[in-house]
Amino acid sequence: MKSLTEFIAQSLVASPDQVQVDQSHQGNRVRLHLSVAKEDMGRVIGKGGRVANAIRVLLRVAAEREGQQVTLDVMEP
Repeated sequence: MKSLTEFIAQSLVASPDQVQVDQSHQGNRVRLHLSVAKEDMGRVIGKGGRVANAIRVLLRVAAEREGQQVTLDVMEP
């Protein structure tokens, strides 16, 4: 999940070297914390949160294939 999130975020932002994803586990639930540069927040969140929600949908599908649940939090810099 972490590598998928990094790949998607790095593809969207202007500063891919500042993308950071932290991962924590609680049973079969995975929690991801995505941090990007301040000027890239709009690109990751999107208009009305559409891009962030699309990333969450992709992560849920990938997690379901592995029998897990995933949540994504976009952290403010």
